[in-house]
Amino acid sequence: MAAVRAVESGERSAAEFFAEPRPAPRARRPAPRPAPAPGGAPAAEGPVAVPEGVVALLAEAGAPPSLGARVVRALGEGAEEVLRADPWQLLSVPGVRPEQADGFARAVRGPECGPDDELRTRALTVWLLERAALSGHTVLPSASLAAELARYAVSDPDGAVAAALDEGAVLAFEDETEGGGVAGAGGSEGPDATEAAEAAEGLGADGDGRPVRLLLGLERYALAEEGLAEGLARLGSTFVPPDEAETEGWEKAAAAAPTPSAAELVRAVARSGLVVHTGGEAARAEPAALVAAARSLGLRACAVTHGEDGRRRLAELLASPDGTAGGGEGGGEPAPAALTVDGLLTDREGPGRDEEGAYALDLLVVLDAPQLDTERAAALVESLPDGARLVLSGDPHLLGAAGPGQVLTDLLAARVCPQVVSRTPDPGPVGELVSGIGVGELNRVEAPGREVVIVPVHDAGEAVHRTVQLVSDSVPRAIGVPAERTQVITPGHGGAAGTRVLNAALKERLNPGPGRFGGFDPGDRVVHAPAPGRAVPGTVVSGDAEGLRLECAGRTVVVPRDRVADTVRHGWALTAHQAVGTRWPAAVVVLPGDAARALDRAWVYTAFGRGERHLSVVHGVDQALQRAVAQVPAPERTTRLRALLRAQAAAARPAERAD
Repeated sequence: MAAVRAVESGERSAAEFFAEPRPAPRARRPAPRPAPAPGGAPAAEGPVAVPEGVVALLAEAGAPPSLGARVVRALGEGAEEVLRADPWQLLSVPGVRPEQADGFARAVRGPECGPDDELRTRALTVWLLERAALSGHTVLPSASLAAELARYAVSDPDGAVAAALDEGAVLAFEDETEGGGVAGAGGSEGPDATEAAEAAEGLGADGDGRPVRLLLGLERYALAEEGLAEGLARLGSTFVPPDEAETEGWEKAAAAAPTPSAAELVRAVARSGLVVHTGGEAARAEPAALVAAARSLGLRACAVTHGEDGRRRLAELLASPDGTAGGGEGGGEPAPAALTVDGLLTDREGPGRDEEGAYALDLLVVLDAPQLDTERAAALVESLPDGARLVLSGDPHLLGAAGPGQVLTDLLAARVCPQVVSRTPDPGPVGELVSGIGVGELNRVEAPGREVVIVPVHDAGEAVHRTVQLVSDSVPRAIGVPAERTQVITPGHGGAAGTRVLNAALKERLNPGPGRFGGFDPGDRVVHAPAPGRAVPGTVVSGDAEGLRLECAGRTVVVPRDRVADTVRHGWALTAHQAVGTRWPAAVVVLPGDAARALDRAWVYTAFGRGERHLSVVHGVDQALQRAVAQVPAPERTTRLRALLRAQAAAARPAERAD
């Protein structure tokens, strides 16, 4: 881009760049090993030894001793020195709120600590961006960040942001707005309204008068988005189109594809190094057919899913029960074609890496792409060799990734690669209902086999009672799905019919016990959250001095005793965010009256789609459900990937014309 600007401004001649030798290929490093993905069953962290100095400091400040292990995990063995020098670093400990960090700082440094202390405003700025990341944002508009700082009694929020920039705690980016306007800033007219909207979004203009907005973010997410954009561009630029013989092989594979959409996908992948594929649950058969076709052509191909349940469903679609899909090299045993994102990133599954740290793959298909956050996507793309093909496939109507970013959404909007939209509908009454929700319509569907049942309730107490009745009696008796294969989904953890209340009622009915292992008993259904936003379904096996033993997707996980309260919940009832990526034979979706404001189209679409054969809806929100489906789209995430991809595509076009 710098070269293009230099030529356009007349500072340098285009001939200079063609006379210069081509740069050497960049050195490839093995991709960083991120934390395990939500669908995997990671080994739990071992117990943490808390230094006496940390224990003494927490006691001196009146903080609970149980905070010690989390402090050491977040700040390391030198946590005492870090906190004495900057007590607001306590905000980097998961679960700590600003008011708690303020109280801790006053206890450590005395009452002179004020809301405008530079250490406080810097830590608060970072904390706000980390909290935004938990909601999916990789950056925030400067005005939005300043407004959040003002809510925490910072008198000069703009100055606080500038100080954080000077210290390098946050980074600033200029994002050219689309169409010269502000997304979502409609409704008022006139210059005053325009100026107010621009101020709310942090809008300004660059040196050429083009409208831009100032975005602020943390280095880790900036590097991830930039690395992802560069990696995607690299796959496109290093892709070598097939020769005549290879083209003939791809065409034969397309002709043999099971559906027209699968054939279209095979042809698109034959011609491009990067392809996006979208569709519902039934459309998963199309990337499975692609992987089988590629392996039959001798390519090293595999597909990864969000979690173990998705891997199992993918394996069933492939040619063999274990997901090998044929195509073994040299007559040897074929490598598995169905993997998980976690397994591939941690090298627990997959083809292994070459001497440069790249995967030994010619084609990688990522299913459940909406659940792929920016950091994991960057790690996958960085590990693909030059010339490899990448397909991102998924249902764009589902809830997004637990981590920051919206990779599939941004790729679709950027339009920098071929896009294949499946025309394969989801079958049955549940599929028909969910397909309508995806386009904003809540339709009545014919369900002769009681595939969809609506259970109206008047209050939360009745909702809990009817839910327990459905799971323990009605669904097993009428539908034939046992309680252990039926999943309850509700909008939140709190409230009179949230996961806490529902799990307590379901445990009492399905697996009563004293909770002798930190509130849990053998046989309890649980969800293990080894990190914020990640959820792994499991079952309690036992407990001992080492911790709570869980069975998660066929693997044993030991959760240390000091981590049980923070990372393990009962799992008969989940939120839709915890359930995304997994399906059960039957699902019971609970919509109590106090949940109306939490509903949007993506939530309803995701929750209603978790049942394969049966869906019961415990309905207590009146018209709010219809309104959410028709009028409330999923909240927009603020990211940079779309702009980065478009900028790279624009920079590549002059070079292509010159060639």
